[in-house]
Amino acid sequence: MAYEGDVMLACPATAFDFTKSYAVVVSGDGPNFCGHLILNVGGIGGMYFHVAGVRTFPRQMTEDGYRRYLKENGKKELKRFSVTMSNPMKAMLKIEELLSVTWTWGILPHNCASFVEDVVQAGGSTAGLYSNCPALEKFD
Repeated sequence: MAYEGDVMLACPATAFDFTKSYAVVVSGDGPNFCGHLILNVGGIGGMYFHVAGVRTFPRQMTEDGYRRYLKENGKKELKRFSVTMSNPMKAMLKIEELLSVTWTWGILPHNCASFVEDVVQAGGSTAGLYSNCPALEKFD
């Protein structure tokens, strides 16, 4: 089975660097022309977070894990949008909360895009998508 990332089993000793955050759009699977949205915190070399699966825990990846994810899943990075948050600690608390519970994928209302939106908006950003189709619009 292709690598999707790792389940976070414990909160990190130090907070992630949400001052350098990006919404990363990667290609979708099969007929999914909308692509897939991943949250990157810390920029290149930082951590990546996303939901992959119908009912599963969200996943985390290091930079090496992200590269492995792209390769093993036959995906390509399409776009990367910088996201500014006024309260990074609230985003940290939200990511810890979301990573600790199973996520039920709901096609449009509860998907990869809404996962990223939930975290960045908890951190004070107004960024998001209107169509929930990351490949077709700007994350702002």
